[in-house]
Amino acid sequence: MNKSNSVCLFNGTVLTGFAAMEHCAVLVEDGLISDVFSQRRFEQRHFDSDVRLVDVGGAYISPGFIDTHIHGIGGYGTEDEDCGESVLAMSRLLAERGVTAFNPTLYPSESEHMLEAVREIASVMGREEGARIMGLHLEGPFISPARLGVQKGETVQAVDIHFMERLWEAASGRIVNMTVAPELKGMRELALFCIKKGIVLQAGHTDAKYENMVEGMQAGILHATHFFNAMSKLDHRNPNAVGAILIHPEMSCEIIADGFHVHPDLFKLLLRDKTIDKIVLVTDGLKPTEQQSGPFFANQEEVCFHDGAFHRISDDVIAGSGLTMIRGIQNLIASGFSLEDAVKTASFNPAQVMRYIHQGTIIPGRFADLTVFDKNFEIRLVMIGGRSIKCV
Repeated sequence: MNKSNSVCLFNGTVLTGFAAMEHCAVLVEDGLISDVFSQRRFEQRHFDSDVRLVDVGGAYISPGFIDTHIHGIGGYGTEDEDCGESVLAMSRLLAERGVTAFNPTLYPSESEHMLEAVREIASVMGREEGARIMGLHLEGPFISPARLGVQKGETVQAVDIHFMERLWEAASGRIVNMTVAPELKGMRELALFCIKKGIVLQAGHTDAKYENMVEGMQAGILHATHFFNAMSKLDHRNPNAVGAILIHPEMSCEIIADGFHVHPDLFKLLLRDKTIDKIVLVTDGLKPTEQQSGPFFANQEEVCFHDGAFHRISDDVIAGSGLTMIRGIQNLIASGFSLEDAVKTASFNPAQVMRYIHQGTIIPGRFADLTVFDKNFEIRLVMIGGRSIKCV
């Protein structure tokens, strides 16, 4: 990992988070973005000898990607016995793939085991060498047994404020987001607790009726987990969860853009009914994503990859994706998103939804968390806090 207090990336197209600026340069000083300026100004500017100049060769300079829903990659996962060390390994692998920040996502598990996993992952925050570990995403346990997906029924619980308090304490306050089913009894009390703690609540693994979703929104559940998947479907007599998310502009949503979890043409509907700032690209990537050899496991069950996603071998239920963020961006563009909007769903939007005020844009004063990729969507350079993690 190379260190430099001052770096200038030049000869690139800067995707600021708001627009694309061709023939531009980005100056990084002491881990922060110091300035963004045109190539003409770059050529006229005098740089001190300690400023490292990096010609990106016409590539795109993007805010670093932020994956707010990911279980694992490269054979490492949050379900591992030594989950803290696995999350540190995930940090290194994700940085090489353009991700500069992530929320390791935990499956629900037996109560004491889940508390220990939360405690262990929280304890390694600050030790990461790659992508920043922003905090935990809990995908349960307060979800619907009718919409489990690959979750295990025995780990799902009724709403329990006392257990939620124990989770919060075990995490030392480092829970960022949580997937819940809005229709569950006691959800309003849970939502109010989470709002006071600053936890972003997401509707997911839910069998909610439309009225349940509206009640959830009134309690602050304004984001949705892997939209269209593991939730009650749109019906002409009751819009249910899918309809509520489409109808209400205040709702934002995750999307898994692997071409399998959501039909690519549905993105046209999404673009028509949601403003771009409400769409957040996630991978929902599993432990065997880009793992070199099998057997492959996710959530302690054997899975195999076919038809564009991982499936549980025992019953062929979809277990999750093998997506990376850069491939998700590429897929969104193929489905009709502009380059600027696709990158926004992977950087600016998750930062806004999760309230990461220092990331997601390329403007002076923000963290120098940057990803450079070429027109073939190959990662060329990654910087985190001004440190070069990958440089090709």
